[in-house]
Amino acid sequence: MLICFGVSWPLSIAKTLHTGVVRGKSPLFMTIVCLGYTSGIAHKLLFAYDWVIVLYALNLLMVAVDLSLYYVYLPADRQTAAG
Repeated sequence: MLICFGVSWPLSIAKTLHTGVVRGKSPLFMTIVCLGYTSGIAHKLLFAYDWVIVLYALNLLMVAVDLSLYYVYLPADRQTAAG
């Protein structure tokens, strides 16, 4: 799961950067995914510290970047949809 998600987030980020379109993305979903990765990191730190924490951290970083791009491109996307 971590590897599949790890592949999908860079593709999502690249698409957003290329098109500037965020229509169809859910900031709530991305926030929940960030919470999940944060919980996974906390669990690894407290109970099962190993190298997998790196995958959680990388995925969290990518989702956070995608979420921030959502808010960067949202005003332009709304203007395009309205115009």
